[in-house]
Amino acid sequence: MKSEMDKLIVSSSPHIFVKEDVSYAMRQVIYALIPATLAGVYFFGLYSLLVILVSIISAVLWEAFALILRKKPLNILLDFSAVVTGLLLALTLPPKVPLWIPIVGSGAAILLGKQVFGGLGDNFLNPALVGRAFLLSSYPQIMTSWMEPIHKIGGMVSQASPLTSTATPLAIEKLKLTGYQIPSYFHLFIGDIPGCIGETSALLLLLGGLYLIYKEIVDWRIPLSYISTVIIISLLFGKDPIFQILAGGLFLGAFFMATDWVTTPLTTKGKIIFGIGAGFFTMVIRLFGIYPEGVSYGILVMNALTPLIDRTLKPRKFGEVRK
Repeated sequence: MKSEMDKLIVSSSPHIFVKEDVSYAMRQVIYALIPATLAGVYFFGLYSLLVILVSIISAVLWEAFALILRKKPLNILLDFSAVVTGLLLALTLPPKVPLWIPIVGSGAAILLGKQVFGGLGDNFLNPALVGRAFLLSSYPQIMTSWMEPIHKIGGMVSQASPLTSTATPLAIEKLKLTGYQIPSYFHLFIGDIPGCIGETSALLLLLGGLYLIYKEIVDWRIPLSYISTVIIISLLFGKDPIFQILAGGLFLGAFFMATDWVTTPLTTKGKIIFGIGAGFFTMVIRLFGIYPEGVSYGILVMNALTPLIDRTLKPRKFGEVRK
């Protein structure tokens, strides 16, 4: 009589064992974003928390709607990918956007950036960035309306009204706006400056990114090559490299969006090329584009180029002769 082990059919090696699943990885991303999220709520007030909640809830509902239409099981929602998409989208929004903006943006992110391609794993663009790009191209005035932080580090309260518009540090620097003062490195690093809800605190985003690297959720090569490229191009064009990496959404993009496993290359060399390309296109837009910020479009361009990078750098099989 054969033993139970004899009945097992095992495929040929290599055998890869992964203890973490998608849900685990997504939860780690959420944990890593909590400090920057709380800082955004502190700096910009409780209304920004409402924007975040509406974005997350609507992303989950859009995902459920798409799954029902595609006759897929709703337990797919338990992978938390829709929650991450909604959270990331919210963190890239100005603090005082009307609440229909995150609803529309999350719909574009989930439906156009993810489900239209077949869901998580089949999309080739970062869904949250698709949502942001859709909003920026459709409602540019709303998406470029900023406010001064309500609270400052040290317990200071801003004298500016939440209804008073201001400009981001990148806009002040690029457009040479008068009547505005570029914040110091300290305030750029801490984050009590005008900007999107979750992109202003470089310190907390850096800590969150290092946490993901420590947990081996993301590959360190992408953010390192991305940020290094921004520094090098800044120096080549006579720009302040410290200002360029601290102002805007570079840290949020480099650690939390450019490192998306689905939309980035598979090989080590490909990841480095991806980071360099994202940094290059980010700086091209910052230096020569109509918008002061280029992180979103820089990453999306490289998302689109990822299949080409993977095909070009595809490892040869043993004994295969490259044509």
